[in-house]
Amino acid sequence: MGIWSREEIEAAFSSYVAAADDGARTGDWSAFAQHFTEDCFYKEHLIGEMNGREEVQAFYTRSMVEEYPGNCIVDFPIEWHIVDDERGWVVFQAWSVMADPGDGSVHRAYNFSLVKYAGNNQFSYQEDIYNPMTFGTMIGDWETTKLAAERT
Repeated sequence: MGIWSREEIEAAFSSYVAAADDGARTGDWSAFAQHFTEDCFYKEHLIGEMNGREEVQAFYTRSMVEEYPGNCIVDFPIEWHIVDDERGWVVFQAWSVMADPGDGSVHRAYNFSLVKYAGNNQFSYQEDIYNPMTFGTMIGDWETTKLAAERT
């Protein structure tokens, strides 16, 4: 048996997901950042590594609010997740869903992430794993569709 119960880990993960949904909806990522320990480590394979909650919040604010194409992502639905209650880990598949380009079509790509629970409704580690080429192709298709919809 691990340090934390499956129920505690599941509740923390549900809260984490709700905070990410709220961040995507409002552009305020502060509640999401509170789901990380002050000394957390976050590895994003294309962007780099972040050390600490403040860097995580700054990254999400910059990449999801201030910079293209992240500021066009409107939803991060979780398709599935697995809890390893022995380790306190959660592995999940999340979609990055782009805003409607104007024709009602859906453009999305997924990533796998690992978060490591540290107690107190917080995670000490996150790693996002995905294929940047898949994201690039999806964004290119979205841009083409958006331009076509704007012309009609």
